[in-house]
Amino acid sequence: MQLTHRSSGDTMARPGWRSRVLAWRWALTPTAAFAISRLAVFLVAYLGAHLVPDNTAPPVYHLRPPENTLLDVFGSRWDTGFYVSIAEEGYVLEGVPLPSVPFFPLLPLLMRGVGWLTGADVVLAGVVIANLALLLAAVAFYRLVADRWDDDVAGRAVWYLMIFPTALYGSAIYSESLFLLATIGALLMARRRRWIVAGLLAIAATLTRFVGLIVIPLLLFEWWRQCRQDGAWRWSGLVAAGMAPLGTLGYMAYLGRAFGDPLAFLSASAAWDRVARSPWAMLAELFERPAAGWLPAVLAGQIHIDNWLDFGFVAAFLLFAGILLYEQEWGDGLFVMLGVLIPLSSGLLMSQRRYMWVLFPAYVLLARAGRHRWVDRALTALFLAGLALFTILYAGGYWVA
Repeated sequence: MQLTHRSSGDTMARPGWRSRVLAWRWALTPTAAFAISRLAVFLVAYLGAHLVPDNTAPPVYHLRPPENTLLDVFGSRWDTGFYVSIAEEGYVLEGVPLPSVPFFPLLPLLMRGVGWLTGADVVLAGVVIANLALLLAAVAFYRLVADRWDDDVAGRAVWYLMIFPTALYGSAIYSESLFLLATIGALLMARRRRWIVAGLLAIAATLTRFVGLIVIPLLLFEWWRQCRQDGAWRWSGLVAAGMAPLGTLGYMAYLGRAFGDPLAFLSASAAWDRVARSPWAMLAELFERPAAGWLPAVLAGQIHIDNWLDFGFVAAFLLFAGILLYEQEWGDGLFVMLGVLIPLSSGLLMSQRRYMWVLFPAYVLLARAGRHRWVDRALTALFLAGLALFTILYAGGYWVA
C-alpha cells in the first residue's frame, strides 16, 4: 500500500512540476540557447587563440591584451579597442590615423559607468555588458515571437540568432548586443502598448549606432497596425517613434560642441574608405569579369572571398526583406531592408555579414521554415560551421567582419 501510495503521489506531482517548467519556458529556453551557444563560442575561441597562428597586427586600435585568454579575444580585437579607448580617454577626432568618433557612445558610457561603480577594468566591464545584453535580448526576442506565433517558433528563432555565423560579436566589446536588446525591446514594448518604454529603448538604439534609426519605421507601422485594430487614432505611438532620433541628435550635439562638426561621425568614416556611394556601383565592381575569366580566377584564388561572402549575406537578407514585405509585415520588412541598404551605401562590402546579424525579423522567417526538420537541421549545421570558422579566425586576430 505504501509503495502504491508513493507511486500515486509521484504521478500526481509530476504534472505540477512540468507545468511550472512550462510556465518559465519564456526564460529557460532563451537562457539555455544563450548558455549553450556562448559555451561553444568561448571554448572554440580559447582553443583557436592557442592553436591558430596569431595574426594580430601592431596596436593601431588601442589594443592592450589582458592576462586572460577569453578577455583578450573578446576585449582586445579590432574595433573593441575603440570602445575601450573611448571609455578610458574620451573621443578623438584629429591627430590619429583612425578617429574614434564614428563609434556611438552608449556602449563606452556603460563601460565607464560600470567600471566606476564596481572598480572593474573597462575591458571586463565591456565583455560583461555585451553578454548580459545578449542574454536579455534573447529573452525579449523569445517573448516577442511567442506572442505572435508559438513557443516552438520562438525557440528556434532565438536558437538561430544565437548560432548565426557572426553571433560571436554578441560576446565581444561591440555594439551589436546592445542594438539587439534596444530594438527588440522597443518592438516588444510597443506591441504591449507600453509606448513610453518603447520610446526610451528606441533612443538607446540610436545612441548605439547610426543605423539605429531604422527602429523608427518598426514603431510607426506597429502604431498604425494598432490604430487600425482599435478603430481609433492614439498619439502615444507617434510620440515614441518621434523620441527615437533623440539619441543620434544628442550625439550630434556633443560632436558639434566638442569638435565643431555635428556630422563628424560620418566624415571621419572616410578613414576606413567609407563614403556615401551607390550600392549598384560597388556591386558592379564585384561582378566585373576578371581579365583571365571567372573560372581561372576562382581556381587560382584571385577573387576577393571576403567580399563575396559579404555579398552572399546581403543577398540573403534582401530576400528575407522581400518576403516580409510580400507578407505585408511592413515594419519588419522595412527594418530588414533599411538595415541592409544603409550599410551597403557606405561604399564598402566589408563587415556586412556582421551588420546583417542584428536584423532579427529574418530569424522569425527562418524559424517558421524550421518547422520542417530537414530545414532546421540544415540551418543549424550551416550556422554552427560558420560560427566555428569565424570564431577561430577572430580569436587568431584574423579579419572576419
